[in-house]
Amino acid sequence: MSYQASRRSLLTAAALAAVTAAGVASYAAVGGPDGEGGGPRPAGPHPDDARPGDRPPGGAPDRAGLRRLVAGMSLAEKVGQLFVSRAYGHSATDPDPADAEQNLKLFGVRTAAELVSRYHLGGIIYFAWAHNTRGPQQIAELSAALQRAAAGTGSGVPLLLSTDQEHGAVARIGKPATLLPGAMALGARHGAGGAGGTGSAGGTGTATGGTGAGAGSDTGTDSDSAATAEARRAARIAGAELAAMGIRQDYAPVADVNVNPANPVIGVRSFGSDPQAVAALVAAQVRGYQGAGVAATAKHFPGHGDTETDSHVGLPVMRHSRAQWEELDEPPFRAAVEAGVDAVMTAHIVFPALDPSGDPATLSRPIVTGILRERLGFRGVVVTDALDMAGVRQKYGDDRVPVLALKAGCDQLLNPPDLGLAHRSVLAAVEAGELTQARIEESVLRILELKARRGLFDAAHTAAGQTDALVGIPAHLTAADEIAAGTTTLLANPVGLLPLDPAAAPRVLVTGTDPASPSGTTGPPTTVLARELTALGCRATAAPPARAVAAAPGNAAVLVCTYNVPEGDDPQRTLVTELLATGVPVVLVAIRNPYDSARLPACAAELATYTWTDVEMRAAARVVTGAVRPTGRLPVPVPGRYPLGHGLSYD
Repeated sequence: MSYQASRRSLLTAAALAAVTAAGVASYAAVGGPDGEGGGPRPAGPHPDDARPGDRPPGGAPDRAGLRRLVAGMSLAEKVGQLFVSRAYGHSATDPDPADAEQNLKLFGVRTAAELVSRYHLGGIIYFAWAHNTRGPQQIAELSAALQRAAAGTGSGVPLLLSTDQEHGAVARIGKPATLLPGAMALGARHGAGGAGGTGSAGGTGTATGGTGAGAGSDTGTDSDSAATAEARRAARIAGAELAAMGIRQDYAPVADVNVNPANPVIGVRSFGSDPQAVAALVAAQVRGYQGAGVAATAKHFPGHGDTETDSHVGLPVMRHSRAQWEELDEPPFRAAVEAGVDAVMTAHIVFPALDPSGDPATLSRPIVTGILRERLGFRGVVVTDALDMAGVRQKYGDDRVPVLALKAGCDQLLNPPDLGLAHRSVLAAVEAGELTQARIEESVLRILELKARRGLFDAAHTAAGQTDALVGIPAHLTAADEIAAGTTTLLANPVGLLPLDPAAAPRVLVTGTDPASPSGTTGPPTTVLARELTALGCRATAAPPARAVAAAPGNAAVLVCTYNVPEGDDPQRTLVTELLATGVPVVLVAIRNPYDSARLPACAAELATYTWTDVEMRAAARVVTGAVRPTGRLPVPVPGRYPLGHGLSYD
């Protein structure tokens, strides 16, 4: 080792030790996360949850120590800290042969541990399709091995391990971890606590008691409403389980306000269409995640809720005026910033009213620096949405995108399609003077401060036994069912068909669409719904659509699960029409977008569940049988059918 390299290594080690010692001291002073001992605390009630902001698990970052740590890094190490990459395999050092070959093909190394060392990575993102998430204990072991790999690099800086665990429609980690209702389901529960109409279960299926989904009761900051508290509770449970698997950043909550029924990528991932209600729920979830020791990430700035193009496959254009943006899209992000959110994720969308250049927001300095940093005052980490998505790659090459994102004001560069090219491009931009070292160090410091706040300099590894003690435990599973109980929305019940009387043991047929499970570990929804109805006293069977019409006669009702019914002709519309012709009462169960009811013939009863995972199917079964009264309210209007805030209950 050369004298300069040896001296740099010693300086870096000393700085890291100073940061760690300072973090441990402050960590001990508050007793770990939220003052309750080391490691993520159990997800029970806690008085700190309602406060503006949370106490960071690592205490206040030692900025001077972190600056010394940055000063001891080489340029390649500093640039490496900016990148969060995927890696293939369930093990950091011994992946399956096919995953090793994929790593070799894409990155020139066979293992995730080698990838961390080669590029001095700041983080790794976990995906189910990259075979990172087979089960909680395996994930915890993967996380620990990756942290050991990071500790063995020159800088020794711990990794920020992350994933997209929004719950509902997007979940990378499945059972036996706890799966909770998604954002729009929580929005339906929030509407039940606000000013929405209550209606009557035996009425015409239209509510007259108001059109708001909590509008007026929340003003963009966390309220004391039971529904907002449940959203915070859900995030606290989710965060505690992620932290117990070594994951310290979640790309959630979604802060987009979904005002476009045709939105192909956000939809039920949003809390709803009321910006103030969405703001309250976003703030609540930020506090829930971060109170459990996990960095929350509000996304997708400046707002992806009114687009008709999926930025994974194209470049969406937002047509809102500046005034509309301020009224509709800004409030949830402002609420997240005021709640102390650790990170904000950018959107790969063009927003001409905010930046007429035609650049996607991820690459827009007027949006990232001018609005997010200067207007909203955000001082945390700005992470790009994945750089392998088409929306950010259409205008510039993969070598330019990372450089332009940094020039715009982003800090973390998420999942570039070619990590080697991206890393070299940023290095070359610094060497050419297009980016200064000071600019790179600014982002690295923000990233290190986030890692310090989340306790990674104190204890990057999950404590022995913590995974089994927190992930998928009975208390969390019970809480998930309790939260889901208030989310199912009864949209119509004109003849009073529901609730069915389980004491009469009615025969019930369940049919319809069975979409793939978000996590690959739940469903199929028709089978789960039939099983739960049977457990509650019905004689329920599931049948595929091809046999449903013939099987319908003799049943007290047919429940039809529908999923994103399009306008015009569709097999789901045909199925509902043919079932109605049998004369057997048909119950529509819209298991994803609630807009399905406007695209189908009227049924004897209509329900919206917002998610097709097991927890929501169980909740729907309880509503159908009257085990619980429906209390959910629409967090979005269904054009031509139901207003915002609509929802019926049983007299």
